[in-house]
Formats: sequence, C-alpha cells, structure tokens
Amino acid sequence: MELVTPSERYLPSYVAAIERGFSPDTQRPEAAAEVLAEIARDPSSYLRGQDDRAPVGQFVKRADGSLVVKIPGYIRWMWDGEFAGYVSLRWQDGTAALPDYVPGHIGYAVVPWKQRLGYATEALRLILDDAVALGLPWADLTTESGNLPSQRVILANGGELIGEVAVDVACGLESTRKFRIDLADRAA
Repeated sequence: MELVTPSERYLPSYVAAIERGFSPDTQRPEAAAEVLAEIARDPSSYLRGQDDRAPVGQFVKRADGSLVVKIPGYIRWMWDGEFAGYVSLRWQDGTAALPDYVPGHIGYAVVPWKQRLGYATEALRLILDDAVALGLPWADLTTESGNLPSQRVILANGGELIGEVAVDVACGLESTRKFRIDLADRAA
C-alpha cells in the first residue's frame, strides 16, 4: 500500500469504491451521493479540491448543514492497485491549534473490504512525516470512544490518549476520545 495524490489515473477506482458503499465522509454518509455528483459535474475541480493548501474564501459544509471556513489541508488516497481508503492532513499556518470545528489534524478511513490489513496504521505513519515537514510539534486525532480499531492505529503510531472531549454535536459524534502524537522525536 502506498499513498498517492488523487488524480484522474486513480479516479475510476475511487468512484467504484463509493458506488460499492464507501463514504468519503465518515460523519455524513449522504456525502457519497454529493461526491459522485460533483465528480460527474467536474472531475478536475473535484481533484483539485483534494489538495488545497490555500483555501482562501472557501467553506466546508458540516453535518448540520452549516458552513465553516475551510482550513489548509489535503487528502492522499491509499492505493494497493485499487482505491483502499484515504488519509487527510489539516492545519492552520503559524500555529498547531485548530478551530473548534476541526476535530483533529489527521483523519483516515479504509474501505470496509480492506480493513484489518494494516493500511490505516501505515497511512498514518506516512502522513506524520508530512506533519513534521509542516513544522507541527504534534498531531491531534479524535475517534469515537467505541472505535477500538482506530484507537489501535493511533496508539501504534505513538499516540497518547488526552481524554474524552466535547465535540460539537454537528459533527455527529457522541463520545469522542482525543489523542496526541508528539512529533518532536520525528523531527530530529
């Protein structure tokens, strides 16, 4: 498994995964139909939006339908000959802090039919190098309290549980655990 930049080469496999039941937004399953419509309308624009390091004046739709300012970030697709999932990295220039509506610096999801192959653990390990390159001193990640596989992925990459955190109800999460991965050792 490797991380690839979303491109036209990989797009048919990504679309096939969505059509098979994968949702690119783990908190908004209805996003799958929205993404397919956006790709059908303008695939190049969709792909450009997957790597947006300067989203000036752009907004993101939340689970409750409200709009919030988009922060810099990008997505990499997990690829093993076909689309296997994604990992994303988000940040704010000049600070490790995130707005209260952004649950963490890194998010990831693996298609159900490729789970338990170590892909999420490896994708997180690889994207942490990018976080170091951005100068982040740490990376925060959140996961639902009952999502033990995701917690194992974070712990395998050096994550430490900070505790239970209150996440805006609009995110659709009830009980959330926040983890932090210290990047100081990786920067050396």
